[in-house]
Amino acid sequence: MADPESVVRRYYELVDAENYDDLVALFTDDVSYERPGQDAIEGRDALRTFYEEGRPLDDGSHEVHDVLVDGDTVAVRGSFSGRQNGKHVGFGFADIHEFDDGAIARRYTFTDRDEV
Repeated sequence: MADPESVVRRYYELVDAENYDDLVALFTDDVSYERPGQDAIEGRDALRTFYEEGRPLDDGSHEVHDVLVDGDTVAVRGSFSGRQNGKHVGFGFADIHEFDDGAIARRYTFTDRDEV
């Protein structure tokens, strides 16, 4: 399997392309995705449902500014530009991806927005 930095960079490419089959394959079956102020998304099936039906952002793209790798943890700082509820949005984000056996097991997203 690819190194953690390559997997994380691929994640952003896949989410922007709305290629959810390949995207969820980057995660463990029991993945946990946490976003402040929202319930955690638990498991690969729930993650797929979130991206297909529940994600409030669309028609957008991520720009990765910095990637820091420390063993099985990858931290990313970047910006997103797209649409939310039909309106253009742009904001910065910080994500942390924790790996287990070459796949993303835990993901944390931090932004200045209430909901992503």
